[in-house]
Amino acid sequence: MALARCVWVLAFTWCLGVCSASDGYVGKKIGEMNSYHHQVGGDVYAVDETTLLIKNFMYDGNGGDTFFWAGSRPRPGPQGFIVPNELGRTNVLDRYLNKDITLTLPDQKTITEIKWLAIYDLSRLEPFGDIYIPEGFEPPQKIVLNKLSSKTKEVQSGGVVIADSKTIVIEDFSYNGRGTDVHFWVGVGPQPHSKGNKIPDEHGYMTPLQKYRKKTITLELPGDLTVFTVDWLAIYDITEDRVLGSIIIPEELNVPPSLVEIIPHTNAMPNCEQLHRDMMVSWDVYADQITVELAGQVGEDDYMAFGMSGSPTEPKMDGGDVAVVHMDGYLGSLRDYNLSSYMPCTKLLEQHKGVCDDEKVDNKQDYQEFSSKRENGLNIFTFRRRLGTPDPGDIPYPDKGEAMIIWAMGHLDHNREPTMHYAWSKYKQPIEFTRKATERKCFAFTRAREEKPKLRGWKRFHLADPAAKEFNATIGPDGGPRGYESITGQNAESGLAWYINGFLSPDLYIKRNTKYRFLVMGGSNPHDPKSYHPLIITDEPHGAYSQLTEEEQKDVRVLAGIGYSVRGNSRPTAAGRLCLWEHPPDLDRRKDVEFTTFEHFRNLLHHECGEGKPAVLEFTPNKSWPDIVYYNSWTAPNMGWRMHILDEINTEKILEAAASSSPGLHGSHWSSVYTMMLWVTGVWLVLLVV
Repeated sequence: MALARCVWVLAFTWCLGVCSASDGYVGKKIGEMNSYHHQVGGDVYAVDETTLLIKNFMYDGNGGDTFFWAGSRPRPGPQGFIVPNELGRTNVLDRYLNKDITLTLPDQKTITEIKWLAIYDLSRLEPFGDIYIPEGFEPPQKIVLNKLSSKTKEVQSGGVVIADSKTIVIEDFSYNGRGTDVHFWVGVGPQPHSKGNKIPDEHGYMTPLQKYRKKTITLELPGDLTVFTVDWLAIYDITEDRVLGSIIIPEELNVPPSLVEIIPHTNAMPNCEQLHRDMMVSWDVYADQITVELAGQVGEDDYMAFGMSGSPTEPKMDGGDVAVVHMDGYLGSLRDYNLSSYMPCTKLLEQHKGVCDDEKVDNKQDYQEFSSKRENGLNIFTFRRRLGTPDPGDIPYPDKGEAMIIWAMGHLDHNREPTMHYAWSKYKQPIEFTRKATERKCFAFTRAREEKPKLRGWKRFHLADPAAKEFNATIGPDGGPRGYESITGQNAESGLAWYINGFLSPDLYIKRNTKYRFLVMGGSNPHDPKSYHPLIITDEPHGAYSQLTEEEQKDVRVLAGIGYSVRGNSRPTAAGRLCLWEHPPDLDRRKDVEFTTFEHFRNLLHHECGEGKPAVLEFTPNKSWPDIVYYNSWTAPNMGWRMHILDEINTEKILEAAASSSPGLHGSHWSSVYTMMLWVTGVWLVLLVV
């Protein structure tokens, strides 16, 4: 808690020069500091119940034993306590020249418990400057309002909390999800109405709201909006022009300032649409050409993609046509991509399938790049293309009516190629590129200066049963940042991962010189890289052996799962029917991060198996095998994890060692694992019989 407070204070101090310029609000003013000696001065604000801000603080630094000093006696004196400086230290004060500093009272003391703050010299027992806390002063604090008001009961909630000047928390929020174009909506005026502003949902998306059930959500007001500039929050149905639920935001709120930096971005384009809290598209159409600007708040090793959907009626990645942009140092990269499968570009049967550069699928690069830069954490690209091109891989931008677009943000792999996106267009966001009335419906980017707590990943699974000689291998979703990425420390580049006996990429413990086998159900259709994942065992952690160059393959030892043709070409031997764990229609993959346990996540997935039989991969680890090997996919990288080769399997010692080395693992977890293993085994027996 103390560390979190320190991070908050440092972040607030850093943010002052930027954030205060955006809305001017830094807290509730207490007053101007009284000056007696050594040029002490500054304006003092209460940031929250325990934090003080001194703006334009002055002190010449010539005192002998001088500190920030506070107390509860009527006047400053020796009966008080040191308040750590802006760095959290209790050093003698140095010189300050018009500096903005943030102080946090120690030992969880609050501003209401003190009567003054002074610049106090302990050797001379006198203040050089001070300020008194007014009688009855109320420092900023979060405010709990009533529940959302709803006449139709389509929306329900617990209390609505104003956490700070830009953050609204809705407790136990429920919405039946039946509307077609329902959004969180804010505006000014005595009651909610259609002239308000759409704001992002709790994950930053601008798309229509789906079903919620008793979920506590946190909304951030976008751009330069604050709780002081809006009068109400509503859940609003644009199509039917009606308010499903709302709450009035009181005037003159006494809440903490937001730790959000506002990053304005403007351009000369006549049209702009906010695709996500962190991505916007602007454009201009002249004659038969469209000029586009993509601006996004992404990492240095991230990409943005924007283009036409593979379906005219819904956002569909398969069959789509997009421009993919990213920065390589100071140089921008813009490439035209063809999307034939929901996978990274994969070469199978001498053809490239998946998210592929147009040139790899015998098409042309039809975009012309004008400019690219990375500025203040934003990637900004401007490019042009004809509305229609003769390239068969391109989808024309329509010259009238709405266009169904797709977009995405994601990480680049080691070859600077796009991998599975972390934000994308799951729901409709149609754009009329040639609309007559130009509109700019974008807002400034925002960036939290407070470091977000790291997500707690799902617990790792360790399968260490000496009697187990057979494993069922299917595939399923990677589970987002709590799942495969947290378990293995690797990016799930395809969005898929191996599920062994129903567990997401567990560590397997097997005995040397003992025969084992996998029943492999990763798909056997080489025409679609999503449905073709023969299992292989290698001495390196990434897999995708079929996609390596001949030189790269020489550095990999394949221990099981491949054979060789008469001509010496490698081929997989364990390609069986496809059994896939999938999200049901009402489970949004973009929100996998909300599941705090793998069990809860997995139990909501649907499990489907195609026709055919599992492939059988038999292997016997001998003395030549390394102590750690890896099960993975022949086709796609980073889908599996480790196999520990042991002379003897001591389950108790293995689980104790795993628990001690993995934070959060404990005895009761292993008990639940065994319970779940029994349940999974029963399911597999039924599936195999079917």
